[in-house]
Amino acid sequence: MKPMTLALGGALALFATTAMADCAFENTVEVKSLTAGFEAWKAVTDAMAECGNVQAELDQEFREKQPEAFAANPSLYHIGGVANGTLTPLLNAGTIRPLDDLVAEYGQDLAPNQLIRVNGEIMAVAMMVNTQHLMYRSDIFEELGLEVPTTYDEVLAAAAAIQEAGVVDYPIGATMASGWNLAQDFNNMFVGFGGTFVNPDNTPAVNSEAGVQTLEMLGALTEYMDPEYLTSDSTYVQQQFQQGRIAMANLWASRAAAMNDEAESQVVGLVAGAPAPAAVEGGIPATTLWWDGLVIASNIPDEEAEAAFRVAMEGIDTEMVTANNDDAIWLIDGFVPGPLAQGAIETAMQGPPAYPSTTQMGLMHTAIGNNVADFLTGAKSAEATLEAIEADYTTAAEEAGLL
Repeated sequence: MKPMTLALGGALALFATTAMADCAFENTVEVKSLTAGFEAWKAVTDAMAECGNVQAELDQEFREKQPEAFAANPSLYHIGGVANGTLTPLLNAGTIRPLDDLVAEYGQDLAPNQLIRVNGEIMAVAMMVNTQHLMYRSDIFEELGLEVPTTYDEVLAAAAAIQEAGVVDYPIGATMASGWNLAQDFNNMFVGFGGTFVNPDNTPAVNSEAGVQTLEMLGALTEYMDPEYLTSDSTYVQQQFQQGRIAMANLWASRAAAMNDEAESQVVGLVAGAPAPAAVEGGIPATTLWWDGLVIASNIPDEEAEAAFRVAMEGIDTEMVTANNDDAIWLIDGFVPGPLAQGAIETAMQGPPAYPSTTQMGLMHTAIGNNVADFLTGAKSAEATLEAIEADYTTAAEEAGLL
């Protein structure tokens, strides 16, 4: 397969409308989208719906549904919400179309760093950057006289003090639901320890000192979590914060705005952000950088693709950002960083890597997600877990023709 070069310079909800409140054109073509379900996507899809004839499906299981839905002919959706890691399966399957012609005609307001190019072609339009970084209860830290952790050893020390004080149910929350989420938490810590996922010849490289250190640190953190952490995804951790049940978590920046939603949060104004902790003293934040954006299906008529792209541009315009400034770290003109964005911005400035959008990493991510729970539950040792990850990856890589 040709290598990809990228450049970046759950609940289900359905919305349908025929209103054209602030849309620049009247859309007469039915347009359907499938995206994740966090606040930023709701803001974008609500803005798209103002054009009329738009159905937006927001679903945290989107990454499992998109490949098959976009492979249908015709595609079940016109617009897909993607990120670094979820773009790759659609690219590999050839189910999304190059956007160069549509960008030339309708994308005059897009910034260069929004155009995601793969082998020279624009395949996606980014709307925001995202990363997992430390969120913490500022009132609890102040009450207990705790410094904001800058390393994971300091996280463990703060967690012990919080647990002894008994001020919350659990000191730490984490997105460690078995599968994709657990793999991503492994990935964050692994790069923090200096690990390399795959060798230049595509053979696996996680069975290393960094791999053992990662598993041991994840295991140590779980001692301060809800015992059901293997079912804990981003929405679960968000709700733990909102209900006052946890004191800190390495959570996606896209979830920060929900902490101050007076309709559902009991901790409005009490959750602050800081850079993701480092795995080692003096190291980079143990996290990865992501972008979220839009793609257009290939298995649809050109006129439907054109309508979908025009609707998408209405969803990610300055007017939408002005109305929803704090819902994301937008890559769109008009964004003004607020206090809730500071943790993510400071994280990015300290140099963590972007999540690698490659076929190899997609296979490795799956292998990690399928095996790490065995270590955390005591079913396997660290070494046996890493061996199983490498074996699963090797099998998948051979089937994909990478080895």
